[in-house]
Amino acid sequence: MNIDARKGLLALSPLFVFVALYLITSLVAGDFYRVPITVAFLAASAYAIAISRGPLRSRVDMFSRGASGSQMMLMIWIFVLAGAFAHSAKVMGSIDATVNATLTVMPGQMIMAGLFLAACFVSLSVGTSVGTIVALTPIAAGVASQTGASVPVLVAVVVGGSFFGDNLSFISDTTIIATQTQGCRLSDKFKVNSFIVVPAALVVLAVYFVQGQGISSPQSIPHVEWIKVTPYLVVLLTAIAGLNVLVVLSIGIALTGLTGLFTGGFADIFSWMQSLGDGIVGMGELIVITMLAGGLLEIIKHNGGIDYIIERLTRRITDKRGAELSIAALVSIVNLCTANNTVSIITVGSIARQIGKKYGIDPRKCASLLDTFSCAVQGLIPYGAQMLMAAGLASISPVQIMPWLYYPLAIGIAALIAIVLRYPRRYSS
Repeated sequence: MNIDARKGLLALSPLFVFVALYLITSLVAGDFYRVPITVAFLAASAYAIAISRGPLRSRVDMFSRGASGSQMMLMIWIFVLAGAFAHSAKVMGSIDATVNATLTVMPGQMIMAGLFLAACFVSLSVGTSVGTIVALTPIAAGVASQTGASVPVLVAVVVGGSFFGDNLSFISDTTIIATQTQGCRLSDKFKVNSFIVVPAALVVLAVYFVQGQGISSPQSIPHVEWIKVTPYLVVLLTAIAGLNVLVVLSIGIALTGLTGLFTGGFADIFSWMQSLGDGIVGMGELIVITMLAGGLLEIIKHNGGIDYIIERLTRRITDKRGAELSIAALVSIVNLCTANNTVSIITVGSIARQIGKKYGIDPRKCASLLDTFSCAVQGLIPYGAQMLMAAGLASISPVQIMPWLYYPLAIGIAALIAIVLRYPRRYSS
């Protein structure tokens, strides 16, 4: 490839427009609610369509294909079901009961560390960050309101921990794709990855333990209605058992209805259906954002923005360290452009393997770097599905969560140190 710099930067310019409109304008205004993220995406999308070549109808069709691709529609299905489950669980008292149970079992000082450990365990079991966020975010928000802790901080604890399993789990799609593209075994990649990210997780856990010392449990905790905790327990257990997240959420929705009707949480079946409808409507903005982002990124890819990044970053590699840094930069920048860590690994996986072969990089280390850096970036961008989902469930802005995302930042730093210091030695020589 030899892509002209002007064409490459022009292809990437819609992303710059989005960043300028949303992040920079919000920072200048000092208020992240001043510029709705939907408006920023709409303006960037309109700009992307305007600068693309071809008949207007074909450009709009291209945008629509990206907005309605299989990955986008799967996320929308998850958002719809998650909204229905979360709101119906809230209305019938399941969230309050689960929060009260959490406060009864766990001392206030252990809440932050406990939530992080729970998110790590659940995500490692289910292999998905989104499923973990759906299950634990409402609980984190409820605990925050009961204890006086910051909602963005506790939600960030859950979001960060959810990437522990996304990065390490044997059934995580990012792990599977990273190992397949690099031609190594899941178990070998797990070993290399553990050397890099487990120390980072332990450091973050210690930080949460110290930071959580200022949180105290409420003076009086209401009586726990354990039967209303059932929907959340079943959702967690079925998720851990490895069921598809769509099936898990469908089971959860059915249980909220049955439990609510049995306990009087819902007056009748119509009030349950109304709560489901309200929950789905509440996800409307999130669904619009997802579709606009999908269409925008499809146009960036079509116009050569991704190819330009790849071509530029692989131009001046001279040694193993430089090769590993280029792989890290490749998957990170592509993740910024696609807002999907799975797609970013698929996009650069074959290129990373070629770089690895040319410079003698161990495929296990290469797979680990791909997965770790993609998860680190995905966990930090405010327009990623995980952040949007968490913010939507907690009714806060994604940007409010960002300053407290210790774990994604920690694994990114740990992976960078692993490159510079040639660690782990066995897989870096």
